[in-house]
Amino acid sequence: MDPQMTTTPIQTLPDTYALLLEKTSQSGFTMASDPLTCSLLRTLAASKPAGRFLELGTGTGLSTAWILDGMDQQSTLVSIDNDPAFLALAKETFAADPRLCLQLADGGDWITANATEKFDYIFADTWHGKYLLLDEVLELLNDGGLYLIDDMLPQPNWPEGHAAKARQLMDYLDTRTDLLLTRLNWASGIIIAVKKSSGAD
Repeated sequence: MDPQMTTTPIQTLPDTYALLLEKTSQSGFTMASDPLTCSLLRTLAASKPAGRFLELGTGTGLSTAWILDGMDQQSTLVSIDNDPAFLALAKETFAADPRLCLQLADGGDWITANATEKFDYIFADTWHGKYLLLDEVLELLNDGGLYLIDDMLPQPNWPEGHAAKARQLMDYLDTRTDLLLTRLNWASGIIIAVKKSSGAD
């Protein structure tokens, strides 16, 4: 087995990442996506030129940094979080990036209020859009749009009973005939789904 394929080195880090990682550590935020997941987020972001991006669960902006690093200058990203302290770190870091719109909001309220919006790429990194209001968020995807979730392998911070919820989520996604999806037993456990064209069989 080629060690270059098993150690999965990361090419480069976003310019803002190291400083933001330090601030995140000081803030006490412990729910950040791991760097391997973030590297994949960046790679897939580059596949959507002039795309409309949505991130549900900004946290302090660590995964946001990677998504922005993969986006071109014609793309836009809306990122939602309900914690003002953590969101403030992201606002401070990305204040100069006009592609990003950070919004302080409850995920459920935002999804309901923006039900007619459409996106080419959705990273659901919080309960809303993953375990809550999943169907509503999938309706926000354009044909050919990417839906991404992580932490589908057992995590140390999972509460009792969460493993069953994760299995139910995976089983449900498998039943969706409008999605083509792949499960990756890699990083924290990732599912990548693509919305099929409405004209596809």
